[in-house]
Amino acid sequence: MEKESIAVGLDIGTTKIVAMIGKKNEYGKLEILGIGKSKSLGVARGVVNNITQTIQSIQQAIVEAEANSGYQIKDVVVGIAGQHIRSIQHSDYISRSNPEEVIGDNDIDLLINQVHKLAMLPGEEIIHVLPQEFKIDGQSEISEPIGMYGGRLESSFHVVVGQASSIRNVGRCIKSAGLDLSGLTLEPLASADAVLSQEEKEAGVALIDIGGGTTDLAIFKDGIIRHTAVIPFGGNVITEDIKEGCSIIEKQAELLKVKFGSAWPGENKDNEIVSIPGLRGREPKEISLKNLSKIIHARVVEIIEQVFSEIKAYGHEDPRKKLIAGIVLTGGGAQLMHIKQLVEYITGMDTRIGYPNEHLAGNSSEEISSPLYATAVGLVMNSIRNNTRSAIPMHETVVVPEKVVYQQPRQPEPVAPPVEVYEEVKVAVATTTASVRNDSESTEKKVRRSFFDKYIDKIKDFLDNAE
Repeated sequence: MEKESIAVGLDIGTTKIVAMIGKKNEYGKLEILGIGKSKSLGVARGVVNNITQTIQSIQQAIVEAEANSGYQIKDVVVGIAGQHIRSIQHSDYISRSNPEEVIGDNDIDLLINQVHKLAMLPGEEIIHVLPQEFKIDGQSEISEPIGMYGGRLESSFHVVVGQASSIRNVGRCIKSAGLDLSGLTLEPLASADAVLSQEEKEAGVALIDIGGGTTDLAIFKDGIIRHTAVIPFGGNVITEDIKEGCSIIEKQAELLKVKFGSAWPGENKDNEIVSIPGLRGREPKEISLKNLSKIIHARVVEIIEQVFSEIKAYGHEDPRKKLIAGIVLTGGGAQLMHIKQLVEYITGMDTRIGYPNEHLAGNSSEEISSPLYATAVGLVMNSIRNNTRSAIPMHETVVVPEKVVYQQPRQPEPVAPPVEVYEEVKVAVATTTASVRNDSESTEKKVRRSFFDKYIDKIKDFLDNAE
């Protein structure tokens, strides 16, 4: 009997870390088996700036996801974002020695491999090489060249580049948390998988993912990724402005933003006031909702204008590049009241809020269908495409002779073990599970290794040698 493919996505955000376990059901929809989340400590604007705190936050989310699902997590697909991400357009070609042979996977790999040798700025590495359209012996607009004849194979590429140190820091956190890294994906691409339909990608659409520390942009046209960008501002700067403008603490500012915040000041009347409890022994503070909306409005306008300048840089005013499907907003920031109307007002483009429920099974909870979890759902979908078995039922976990056993609890709802015990067990079973994993992998059907898989191996080798 074939074992089911269990996928795990890990969204390392600026405000939260989400570990999500899922599998495909019989209808091809994504069934979420468990979710764990923790407050993100040690990450600023999508970049790890404190390794120890990030490891602890990851472990906390992983333990919660395992307790909720009854599965033990082995490896994860991780999202990459941050202000260090940039994208470039590049064209390249190869001359084939035998034009009488049909073009195969090896030719595509050779072409992608060639792009990976591009000279980058010091300290930068290529994260994604995404082929767009192919050209064979001058014949253009070919989307699938495999099986065709030709001597010269050419393609335009969307190349995503990031700081090598930032990528390796994420890899180090994953490994130190006792997990393997099975894949890296640009976060706006993961969010796009979760909330965009194929029709929107064909018509032309801009996905704006407003997170805590960054705002990510991905533009699609004719079903192909055309432009990506990461703007180093998100919901946290709005909270910071409320904190300064209203002279309150950060926790209160965040609550105000979530419960009463609006991106459109005209919606609030002058006499609408909310009372905030004062600090110890101090009088409560009264805050006008109209003033609160003005503070939020000013910062949201700034973020949307920066995103819109990126959309203009792509060239959406050109009739051939027009984004007919407009804009899709997702991420935690998309839950802000009246943000849809404000984006439509600034850009003049049709806008909708993107929910990841299109690909989710019907019995999924309302919480998981929130724009907040779009990236995590996209990462799980990415892991499923890789055909990985990233988690195993706890009762299948190997028993180690040294009297350390990690068994599924008998209670209906498993209780998460403390992080310390969890880490000891991880270390104890690591050697045994590694051999079992190698045996099972050798018997599975071999999937064609892309250059990106080799890139993951390169990061793993780097982390091993760094110890």
